[in-house]
Amino acid sequence: MKLIAGLGNPGREYADTRHNSGFMAMDYLLDKLGASLSQEKWHALITTVRIEGEPVLLMKPLTYMNESGRAVAAAVNFYHIEPEDILIMHDDMDLPVGSLRIRTKGSSGGQKGMKSIQQCLGTADIARIRIGVGHSTRGQHEQVPDWVLSPVPKDEKEPFEHTLKQAAEAAYAWAYLPMEKVMAYNIREKKQKENTETEQ
Repeated sequence: MKLIAGLGNPGREYADTRHNSGFMAMDYLLDKLGASLSQEKWHALITTVRIEGEPVLLMKPLTYMNESGRAVAAAVNFYHIEPEDILIMHDDMDLPVGSLRIRTKGSSGGQKGMKSIQQCLGTADIARIRIGVGHSTRGQHEQVPDWVLSPVPKDEKEPFEHTLKQAAEAAYAWAYLPMEKVMAYNIREKKQKENTETEQ
């Protein structure tokens, strides 16, 4: 069994916020599979599907972001899922809107849901799809605490939606392809690169 979790906060008031990028990407993956999260278990909405023959548990934790690890760990312990068979989709303030970065392991980068999962599982060797949501102060997450709880502005909606769809495609590919092929779904940080070139 493999596990793909999209992170976010439950509740209508959070539905369209940056912090719910993982939930939104999961919705695109569910649409692609013609599935729905029809069961509530382990403090999460879940369903089990097959992706190219591989059994996969899909999940949206209902614990709120900073306790995402409770839900993920409960499912991992039940199915005895190894760390290399876990994929997390989440927002990332250090990536501009329109960018996507896939990693096999590493620190949480300040993302509270990922931090909770790593603490609960006792490892940082967990694959993740980081969805760029931008930030007014790159690297300074605590300076604008309401940033992730606001929606992406209209002028950035198109690249943001494209990134969510790409995240879903990457998650689908991750279920059955080697990681080096999944990496092809990365979207480079175009805005950051352009800004750097301008400064030079």
